[in-house]
Amino acid sequence: MASYVLVHGAWYGAWCWRDVVPLLEAEGHHVDAIDLPGHGDDSSPVAEMTLERNARRIAESVEAASEPVVLAGHSMGGMAVTQAAELLPDRIARLVYVCAFLPRDGQALPELAAGDPATLVTPNMVVDEEHGTCVVAPHALRDAFLGECSEDAAAFALSRFVPESLAAVGAPVHITDARAGRVPRTYVECVRDRAIGIEKQRAMVVAVPCERVFSLEADHSPFLSTPRELAAALLAAAL
Repeated sequence: MASYVLVHGAWYGAWCWRDVVPLLEAEGHHVDAIDLPGHGDDSSPVAEMTLERNARRIAESVEAASEPVVLAGHSMGGMAVTQAAELLPDRIARLVYVCAFLPRDGQALPELAAGDPATLVTPNMVVDEEHGTCVVAPHALRDAFLGECSEDAAAFALSRFVPESLAAVGAPVHITDARAGRVPRTYVECVRDRAIGIEKQRAMVVAVPCERVFSLEADHSPFLSTPRELAAALLAAAL
């Protein structure tokens, strides 16, 4: 039996893992899908939506587990799980990046996202400087994040997206080889992703090598479009 902590990406919430959690639990594993500050059922203000607070929220869940966890991060969640690994490397059995940003020390998301011709996120970003948030323009959400999802799954997600903090998006990770760098890494690439293009995903894995790479014919929301395939990858990652 393994313990999983599942972390959502920007604009999402723990709700995104709804179809994956029962598949992992059915195999006898413990699963904790968490809401980062200001997402899902967490009503924290935008001021608390920072990379540091995200990492500490993850660390709380990791520490609460009875054994070292498989810590999976989706999209921008890759930044947060990486920073959390610096805090508690001995409590994390493996990091799993699900079509996620995979940073080196000192890198922030905008640097990692730059130069991705396949993304629909950057050209459709709407920034609210007054409130310190950003969103993706409504007309682009379906294609950017949910292109392979059923109409029901897409409607479920579209009704739950929230604004993301500019502070969290722009913050660099601060990690060391001696701590976060020694936690084993697995990457789950999504070939039909229009938020982080497949070539960008593969370039990050070249820059920060992972022990194993799983490939899904999925969009940016594999937990909703291909939950069984994603669950299979997460189960294999724990072996």
